[in-house]
Amino acid sequence: MAKGLPKRTEDYSLWYNELVKKADLAEHSAVRGCMVIKPYGFSIWEKMQSAMDQMFKDTGHSNAYFPLFVPKSYLSKEADHVEGFAKECAVVTHYRLKNADDGSGLVVDPEARLEEELIVRPTSETVIWSTYKNWIQSYRDLPILVNQWANVVRWEMRTRLFLRTTEFLWQEGHTAHATRQEAIDETTQMLNIYADFAQDLMAMPVIKGVKTESERFPGAVDTYCIEALMQDGKALQAGTSHFLGQNFAKAFDVKFAGKDGKEELVWGTSWGTSTRLMGALIMAHSDDQGLVLPPKLAPIQVVMVPIFKSEEQLNAIREVADDISSKLKALGVSVKFDDRDTQSPGWKFAEYELKGIPIRLAMGPRDLENNTIEVARRDTGEKQTLDISGIESRINDLLDDIQSNIYQKALNHRDQKTYTVDNYDGFKSVLDEKGGFILAHWDGTAETEAKIKEETKATIRCIPLKSKEEAGKCIYSNKSSKGRVLFARAY
Repeated sequence: MAKGLPKRTEDYSLWYNELVKKADLAEHSAVRGCMVIKPYGFSIWEKMQSAMDQMFKDTGHSNAYFPLFVPKSYLSKEADHVEGFAKECAVVTHYRLKNADDGSGLVVDPEARLEEELIVRPTSETVIWSTYKNWIQSYRDLPILVNQWANVVRWEMRTRLFLRTTEFLWQEGHTAHATRQEAIDETTQMLNIYADFAQDLMAMPVIKGVKTESERFPGAVDTYCIEALMQDGKALQAGTSHFLGQNFAKAFDVKFAGKDGKEELVWGTSWGTSTRLMGALIMAHSDDQGLVLPPKLAPIQVVMVPIFKSEEQLNAIREVADDISSKLKALGVSVKFDDRDTQSPGWKFAEYELKGIPIRLAMGPRDLENNTIEVARRDTGEKQTLDISGIESRINDLLDDIQSNIYQKALNHRDQKTYTVDNYDGFKSVLDEKGGFILAHWDGTAETEAKIKEETKATIRCIPLKSKEEAGKCIYSNKSSKGRVLFARAY
């Protein structure tokens, strides 16, 4: 174990919490339910943000920014939307404080009550669709393809760093279209972008699917999602894409004149991912020694640790290291040379192992004589001594191999923890003894879905898009079923 890190098998929750703190990713703030994302944690989020942002722009989206505050009347306009978010809303009622008459400190000034209360944004559909009403007059104004990077507030009673906090960072896309099919195509396109990001960059396999009506985003016609399986056998929703139909266009009277001059309601979508992806990244790959970061998202992909006893030795190693570093940077590889003399090489090795740096290079006087360097990979712990000549291409290839290996390991884990069951006793047994994804028949009713959740704490994560129609009997009600759905206990 690294620096007192608990073992996953003994206490997975404690392991996660301690790893987040010990790896310098985040910590609890003085504000209940909120977190401070520390520089190293934020540098990983920036890598995620940058990659996703480019994927959005490559598909024609532009970034904008909308207000943090939402008038309460806006939230009330879409019935399902307000019902879905009402219990999580933080409400601003006054705009000024004053000194208490008895000198006890600051109090709310009762004369400074807002005419209309404001909601601190839990999501931005309402404020954005009220804006789109001003932007859209004719078919020439469509489509609108907008994304915003922002913070949101959803009042949480039980919080956990990255996974569930009162305030969190995210991106939310909001698009407007002339036809139903265009909006559906947008919804599925963004779902696929999320899946590609998760699999290609996070090295995290996901299952694409559609949510049941009970699990649907408030105000959406359909909600699509990507679901990932964590090492403890629990599922984590890693991204959602919503087909909004014309619900928000109706609520805010957003219409356009078509080519034939006829006035029609606009079709909409929204889609989002958040800093919850940081939690997914940690739980999908990391081990008892610390973080395991996929190279494509590691802020530092290669760290070089010199082993020296004198300034002369350090300078000789640095000269070689600088040459290797410049060649790696030319290949787009991020490199750090750690020549601090305040910590021992062994301490540095443990530190970078904890922080999940994909490749560690070590060089001492003997390596200089032999023209070699020690190469250690974080994912397997394997070490090898290689010739310095051509080392940059070897390392570049090794980074690709690490990325692939991390994904394959996560995929193997998911496959091994995915079960098919045909009866309720078997379902409960797998949940309690093994965890993981369970493919089982469901009769399609919200009543059965609620009963299973109440009795087992398992939810229908999604109806997989690749699922085939298959006649069967519901595991709970024994009524007829047209196909299997994906169940799991989840974060």
